[in-house]
Amino acid sequence: MASGRKIEDERDARRCLLAAKRAGLSAGDWARTQGIDGRSLHAWKVNLGRRGATAPRRPREAKSAPTKPALVELVPTERTVQPTASCRYVLEVGGARVEFGDDVSVATLRRVLEVLRSC
Repeated sequence: MASGRKIEDERDARRCLLAAKRAGLSAGDWARTQGIDGRSLHAWKVNLGRRGATAPRRPREAKSAPTKPALVELVPTERTVQPTASCRYVLEVGGARVEFGDDVSVATLRRVLEVLRSC
């Protein structure tokens, strides 16, 4: 039967595992010397190892693998009345297609190119 106190949470498990490592002992041997349930500490070690938890766990941000955007919507930052465009230009690069006219603003074209560069 297991003896000793159970590991309370992830922080407790990390603290104990680090102390065992610093002492140069296995997690089980260290747990016995400290009055901690070795099975509880081992279970935490296995679970932390499964998620590659050598570094402290941080709150989830957008930590998933970056994906290429399927759709990028450009919203004008200012509305101005411009004359009708006399020419249309089509730029195709790597499967992306951008159409614009003579009336495109430099700022808008720059934003489009920055988006394409990031893909």
